[in-house]
Amino acid sequence: MNLLSRRSTLVALACLPFGALAQATPPSELSALPGARLQGQGRLTFLGLSVYSARLWVTDSFKPDDFINHPLALELEYARSLVGSLIAERSLTEMKRVGEVPADKAEPWLAAMTKTFPDVNKGDRITGLHQPGEGMRFFFNGMPRSDIRDPAFARLFTSIWLSPRTSEPKLRQALLGGA
Repeated sequence: MNLLSRRSTLVALACLPFGALAQATPPSELSALPGARLQGQGRLTFLGLSVYSARLWVTDSFKPDDFINHPLALELEYARSLVGSLIAERSLTEMKRVGEVPADKAEPWLAAMTKTFPDVNKGDRITGLHQPGEGMRFFFNGMPRSDIRDPAFARLFTSIWLSPRTSEPKLRQALLGGA
C-alpha cells in the first residue's frame, strides 16, 4: 500500500464517526422534543420494494414497554410516491389491527389523517410527534402540518410501529434498537 493510499484510507476512516453523528442529528421539527436521540431505525418494504425509512426519536426517559407514556417522534422518509388518502386509509387499517378503534372515531380520524397526510414523493418526510395525554403533532418536510388532539388516536397511531401486535415486527425491533 503506497503512502497516498494509506493517507486516503486514514482520512476516510477519520470521517466515519462524523458521518454517523450527522445521521443521528434530530430533524429541526424535533425542537419540541428536547434531548431527542435516535433509538432505532429501519426500512419498510413491500414485495421487495422500499416504501419508507423509519426513525424513532426518544428522550432518555423512554421505556419501550411503556412507549405510550413517553414523548417520542416517528419520522418516515418515503422512498417512492404515494397518495396521501391511501396513506390515511392504510393507517386506519393498521390502527384497527393493533387495537380497538371506537366506532364513533373511525370516520373522524380518517378525515383528520386524510387532511394531514399529503401526497408524497421520494425523499419527502412525515414526522409524527407523540405528546402523551394530548395527541399527535404532524410535520411534513419539517413544516407543521396538523395536530390531532386525541390521546386515544395517538396511542393507536404510535402502536402501528411500536406495539407487539404490529404487522411489521422486524421494523418494530429495528426501531426499538433491539430493546
